[in-house]
Amino acid sequence: MRWTDEGVVLAARRHGERGLLVHALTSAHGHHAGLVRGGQGPRIRMLYQTGNRLTLTWSARLSEHLGTMQGELLRGHAARFMDDRARLACLSAAAAMASATLPEREPHPRAYAGLSGLLDALDADGPFAALYIRWELDLLAELGYGLDLSRCAATGTPENLGYVSPKSGHAVSREAAAPYRERLLPLPAFLLDSEGKAAAADIVDGLKLTGFFLDRRVLQPHGRKLPASRARFVDVMRRKTAYI
Repeated sequence: MRWTDEGVVLAARRHGERGLLVHALTSAHGHHAGLVRGGQGPRIRMLYQTGNRLTLTWSARLSEHLGTMQGELLRGHAARFMDDRARLACLSAAAAMASATLPEREPHPRAYAGLSGLLDALDADGPFAALYIRWELDLLAELGYGLDLSRCAATGTPENLGYVSPKSGHAVSREAAAPYRERLLPLPAFLLDSEGKAAAADIVDGLKLTGFFLDRRVLQPHGRKLPASRARFVDVMRRKTAYI
């Protein structure tokens, strides 16, 4: 078995005395792991930094084996903003969320395209936090838990939507939500408009919204929690209100 594909490094850790176990999100083969022989050497270890985009070649005698992986650098992302705490936190959170939520060896082209777009936005020195939240919404949809933000669950109206039901994942209008809005999740206005701009408070609300459903619907049923790197990103966004 052998394939070559483009991928983004999600994580890399020591394996044995000299090897490196690499997890990557690939364009056509989904979340995939492989052993990089001699990967603990400084030059090779730098190649497999989280967020780097590589051409990956994976091979194994049988498809169910771990297999070995070799990579060639297409674009190094992490090194471009090592001194930018907010961008680095965003990169770490996205990689950790993809690794924690996407099942291995299942193609998820929408998730890969979204992650690639997010990495490009991080490189471009422009707003990125709103794009990260939209990527998590797409991740929920890719996993079969998409939210319905098109109309009010109670009245059917598409107007004046301001909340999301934590039970159904459907939007609720401000009028319908009035009697019990304290039990609902705020719906940031920028998520209702693809061209909408996000205020600082909207970013925090957006991260709370997607984090709630990723935790409850995707991770908790498998006995897992939201990655610590995502919590750090939320904390940075609370402090760095200009990064929207």
